[in-house]
Amino acid sequence: MTYEDILYQEADATAYITINRPEKYNAFRAETVEELIHAINRAGWNKHIGAIVLAGAGEKAFCTGGDQSSHDGGYGGRGTIGLPVDELHAAMRDVPKPVIAKVQGFAIGGGNVLCTLCDFTIAADTAVFGQVGPKVGSVDPGFGTAYLSRLVGEKKAREMWYLCRRYSAAEALNMGLINTVVPRDQLDAEVNKWCAEINEKSPTAIAIAKRSFNADTDHIKGIGSLGFQALSLYYDTDEAHEGVAAFNEKRAPDFKSHLK
Repeated sequence: MTYEDILYQEADATAYITINRPEKYNAFRAETVEELIHAINRAGWNKHIGAIVLAGAGEKAFCTGGDQSSHDGGYGGRGTIGLPVDELHAAMRDVPKPVIAKVQGFAIGGGNVLCTLCDFTIAADTAVFGQVGPKVGSVDPGFGTAYLSRLVGEKKAREMWYLCRRYSAAEALNMGLINTVVPRDQLDAEVNKWCAEINEKSPTAIAIAKRSFNADTDHIKGIGSLGFQALSLYYDTDEAHEGVAAFNEKRAPDFKSHLK
């Protein structure tokens, strides 16, 4: 595959995968997700790779989720919602190598979900986390909700989704969403340090450990499959269209007429 939306590099037994859409705050469209799936599998099943780093280009954002400018009741690609993000989530969990999120800026919406799913998340003190779905007529009805509650507790997970607040790196660390916080100018070195430590360990033992951890929550994949089917129906409603339109028009959405 020729990559257009991401960058791929291998060095010192580590694969570096970077979403390269900084002008869109590294929001992903259908093509981006397809490329990420390919790259995750390319690195994850390479016997010479011990760790995978997932990052976003530029200084502003790690990833801000689905690109709303390419969303009009669907994202135009394949899969239940025209965006095979559920396949990306599965790939990140299924590859036998640790996946590390390197977060320098905004990790919002689907970007926050990617951080949730990564084995480790290492953040700069400039990072910002949060969910946005209910503000734009969307939601992650799988790992982004059910698994998030495993990490931060159900009360905090509901707060993140229902209120769509933003959280600093220090707050994310305190709630258990991420592993560590370092000054921005030390982020690359810290990530490389973690990768070097991983690559000194037995890859088979780590693969078994990862699968053992995942076995306890693999049922969430089924929840997500059902949830994304419902989401595809939701995207066809006036309520969801209002969220997308408001975002693209840079105004507050009016959901009051849809209160049940």
